[in-house]
Amino acid sequence: MKILVFIKHVPDTETRIKLADGGKALDESDFKYMVNPYDEFAIEEAIQSKPKVGADEVIVASLGPSRCQEAIRKGLAMGADRGVWINTEGVSDDSLDSLLVAKALASVAKEEDAQIIFAGQKAIDDDCGHVAPMVAELIDAAHVQVVTKVEMGDDKSHAVVHREVEGGMTEVYTAKFPVVLGAHKSLNEPRFPSLPGIMKAKKKPLREVKFADLGVGEASTKINGYALPPEKAPGKVFKGQPVDQMVKEVVGLLRSEAKVI
Repeated sequence: MKILVFIKHVPDTETRIKLADGGKALDESDFKYMVNPYDEFAIEEAIQSKPKVGADEVIVASLGPSRCQEAIRKGLAMGADRGVWINTEGVSDDSLDSLLVAKALASVAKEEDAQIIFAGQKAIDDDCGHVAPMVAELIDAAHVQVVTKVEMGDDKSHAVVHREVEGGMTEVYTAKFPVVLGAHKSLNEPRFPSLPGIMKAKKKPLREVKFADLGVGEASTKINGYALPPEKAPGKVFKGQPVDQMVKEVVGLLRSEAKVI
């Protein structure tokens, strides 16, 4: 049995977004990248699940340019056994949409015949979480998102999965393998790669797959441009007047300017 983990190399959370080419592209010259935080919970759960189901190996897969190998190496340093890099060098981001990415990752999942697939519940750069569900549909697998707890069945053919929903409630599913699980941040506490783990990761296998060789077609959506959110108006301070007068003025502004009441 194989466990597969999808990870994404995303801009650091403190990155300041700048626009280029009149809003038609992002200026990535100052970007620093990191493993998508939710994907770290997915890696950790995959590593913990390996002995529970008697899996042969944990595989980390990522799609992107050469820089995303850093993300794969971190997964290997945490304890994954090998990596798969879907190389998109020379492919513009505008020509890659979520469905195309899902098709590429699904091809890897099929080739590896992975029975358990972990991914983060969403990516923090585009705030989207639909690639993993798309992969599940493409490979005809069960899927549960926002997973907070995973209990592997004794027969090693299913998992009991807890899912967080609104109102503090929890849904519990029994999912037969193959299954795709989207990790929530409360699922576990990701380990830090140790120095020996980092050194071992340099020698672990990392297989390269050319995106162009997968034959997944063309994107069905297109990005026409980017726009930063409008700057907020400066706040107003009310003081030096009777309280009842200030309250009336505030209420009036909430009605006329903020239009919230």
